[in-house]
Amino acid sequence: MRDLRMLCLHGYHGSGATLRRQMAPLAAAIPSNVELVYVDAPSLSAGDYGWWHDGFSGWERTRDWVVELLRTSPRIDGIFGFSQGAALTGLLAALRESRPSPPSPSPLSFEFAIMVGGFTSTMPQHADLFRHKLTIPSVHVTGRADVIVPRRDSLLLADRFTDPLVIEHPGGHVIPSSSAATAPIADFLAGFSHDVGAGGGAGVGGGAGVGGGAGPVLDESRSSR
Repeated sequence: MRDLRMLCLHGYHGSGATLRRQMAPLAAAIPSNVELVYVDAPSLSAGDYGWWHDGFSGWERTRDWVVELLRTSPRIDGIFGFSQGAALTGLLAALRESRPSPPSPSPLSFEFAIMVGGFTSTMPQHADLFRHKLTIPSVHVTGRADVIVPRRDSLLLADRFTDPLVIEHPGGHVIPSSSAATAPIADFLAGFSHDVGAGGGAGVGGGAGVGGGAGPVLDESRSSR
């Protein structure tokens, strides 16, 4: 079994410390060999907040900052994002699979993506990133009572991926704490812990299921009864 390092990206008005508190129940449920790496958006050091503002203003700064972080930091095996951080995770997954011109190695290398309460960009500036569905194994968590990022928006993000694992819960815009939601995520991560020869995530199910389309859907409210 190998150790994993997972970069954790907070929401719009959040911080690394805020996300650490929000993730506490999930952190207690996942395998102990998964190290959670919390960071602040670069805007916080300038007295601002968020990974970008309306119209994705600031996206380029965030993109360059994350690329440099992943290039210079110790190995990151996967990325977890909540809310705007989940939208960022989706963009980074797309950037990971983009094909530069002329062809060159991707600036990003990680094996999985977990997105809670996320949404996707439909801006023309990101159209090339989503030209094809993303093959990286992914988990998408959405609340049926979420009025900040409605369920349909999270499912649009999930549809960007070839084989997403979708976990639904009855709550709102939160990182759910019940075992019905945390257990599938723990199983997903355990799959990567046991895959000592993982390269780019290809062929690693980690609980993500097989087959195309929308992928499996786990409904917390039903499975917990």
